[in-house]
Amino acid sequence: MSHHRSPGGHERSAALDEAVDRASTRNVSSHRLPPPPSALRGRIVVAAVAVGAFAAAGAGQTLQAATDDTKDVQLANQADAAATFDGQGGNTAPAPQILAISKTTAEGSAEAAKLVRSQQATTQREAAEAEKKRPKFFRPAAGDFTSGYGGRWGSMHYGIDIAGPIGTPILSAADGVILEAGPASGFGLWVRVQHTDGTITVYGHVNDYSVREGQQVKAGQQIARMGNRGFSTGPHLHFEVWNPDGQKINPLTWLNSRGVSV
Repeated sequence: MSHHRSPGGHERSAALDEAVDRASTRNVSSHRLPPPPSALRGRIVVAAVAVGAFAAAGAGQTLQAATDDTKDVQLANQADAAATFDGQGGNTAPAPQILAISKTTAEGSAEAAKLVRSQQATTQREAAEAEKKRPKFFRPAAGDFTSGYGGRWGSMHYGIDIAGPIGTPILSAADGVILEAGPASGFGLWVRVQHTDGTITVYGHVNDYSVREGQQVKAGQQIARMGNRGFSTGPHLHFEVWNPDGQKINPLTWLNSRGVSV
């Protein structure tokens, strides 16, 4: 007798057919069940075929799912590989890019250096021009001219006197270096400045001073303040000028010849 197979050819349907055949050949008298009616056998066969079909369909779906998963993994690997190659996305960090210094940057640095040099040159030029314009000689103090160079009260007065309140600023008459700042006989305190040509200017009866020996000073720079120390009849500045030979000369003549009036 031929075996009935399900559309999927499943072996379970064949075994069911054999079981049905054996049951139909059994002897009723030997206390075995009689074979099922034809209608029942038909329903059994249909059920078996359906079971086989469902089993085959399940196996097919399982196989298709496995195939789909494999394809998904392959596509994911390809996407990762492509992303890694392009340097974007994927599971691998992109490699750092090496940027070359552009010619424009180098040119910009050169231009900046030129600008700095130009500014420095401009500053130096302006400083030189300001130095040329700066007054080189100053009146030593503001105040009233009270006594000149020459004989006075039966003795020689070797300077000029400028009277003013105690604390009136005393200025260096010209550029120079401080020779001495401190006590002096008859003057109480004095300051002496030596200038570039060897001339020395003397500032006597000062109340206090703000310079030290060896200090460079500029014309018009404050070096002391007016006082009433030593042999003095009132607050004033006694100003003297000694030429490079050490001779005490008329301060008015020296100042006037340099454009300074008292």
